[in-house]
Amino acid sequence: MERRTYCKTDRLPESGDWKREAFRVYSKYCICRIYSAEDSLDEGNEPENFAKIEKIMLPKDYLAYRLSGSFCTEYSDASGMLLLDVEHKCWSAEMLEICGITEAQLPKLYESWEVVGTLKAEIAAELGVSEDVKVIAGAGDNAAAAVGTATVGDGGCNISLGTSGTLFISSKKFGVDKNNALHSFDHADGNYHLMGCMLSAASCNKWWMDEILKTKDYPAEQAGITRLGENHVFYLPYLMGERSPHNDPSARAAFIGMSMDSTREDMTQAVLEGVAFGLRDSLEVARSIGVNPERTKICGGGAKSPLWRKIIANVMNMKVDLIESEEGPGYGAAILAAVGCGVFDSVEEAAKKLVKVTGTEEPDPELVQKYEERYQEFKKLYPALKGFFFKRNKYNLPERRSERRVRETDVEYIARLSFMSYNNDMSVQDKGYVALAKT
Repeated sequence: MERRTYCKTDRLPESGDWKREAFRVYSKYCICRIYSAEDSLDEGNEPENFAKIEKIMLPKDYLAYRLSGSFCTEYSDASGMLLLDVEHKCWSAEMLEICGITEAQLPKLYESWEVVGTLKAEIAAELGVSEDVKVIAGAGDNAAAAVGTATVGDGGCNISLGTSGTLFISSKKFGVDKNNALHSFDHADGNYHLMGCMLSAASCNKWWMDEILKTKDYPAEQAGITRLGENHVFYLPYLMGERSPHNDPSARAAFIGMSMDSTREDMTQAVLEGVAFGLRDSLEVARSIGVNPERTKICGGGAKSPLWRKIIANVMNMKVDLIESEEGPGYGAAILAAVGCGVFDSVEEAAKKLVKVTGTEEPDPELVQKYEERYQEFKKLYPALKGFFFKRNKYNLPERRSERRVRETDVEYIARLSFMSYNNDMSVQDKGYVALAKT
């Protein structure tokens, strides 16, 4: 969630063509990022820099540009730009008009496995490889992780327990829930997917262990947890606000229900369970539109914990499959390259042949019932605290840009689309978008 611009969109009308179009096309993904830098909402905008933008691309696509000279992107990553008509797989004329952007500024669209070009002669010479090396379009991080866990085709599911957490469900049909609580994106296999994204997942456990308990021995802290489904302590996992399904940058983490009997183990267990309950929130939205997967793959650093996998299996009431490769996104990118080079005919074929399941955590009916009762209590907590969060943390934004000295390393908000404007010899940035500026 782009919290720095949230306060600006809060001033925009609750209804209007721009918002209706955004909801229709983009399923509320970071809706707060939409506005034209040319609008005079406040003095923080920089129309003179916006006017210099020549080309717009995502960071990974800038790498493809430097390697091959191809000005390109692919559907899975472009789905998050708020400029793509996700359902129809084309740039949205309405959104381009709203944001003051022309299609000539945007890259050519490819499927994730397609070849966008070959190495430029000088790059090949520098690397000591052939100029015939193919450059493949690639994918966004979560779409690549889904390919790397064989979450492709219709009805596949993957849970990623990384710094953030995602529930990713592949589908051959485009669908949007009525409240726009989940992202509906194009998938790297050529189809679509639903995705719920938590801003803090394994990072909650890291914060609790590293910053509060001051320990790196994660297994030892989990060893004393034995009474699953009976913990009286709840944890809301909103350390940095929340995306799915609440879309609330003012939400914050909280422990609730502690007493004199609460133990260190109870608190640690509550953190693990709170993340699982947060993922369950997204699963419930998917179920509300008739999408109900019975099993899921799991990847990410948090997936290494047998206890956490067991908690998730019973909170979600799903079979949880652990896969051989721990590097879902990297493995997925390699699979896409294999398809692009003709080793396999399709992403679905390649993933199903290359991804191996090494074990499955089965839900236990008794634990499922216990966690069902706890989840019903958990889901009442955020609505009860929403007003408090808003009053205490309204936006939690940095001071206005006019009131501080802007460092050169700051990400300039030339537009709500988080463009970054530099000269043509700029280096790759690690977040936001890349904008090549006229010189």
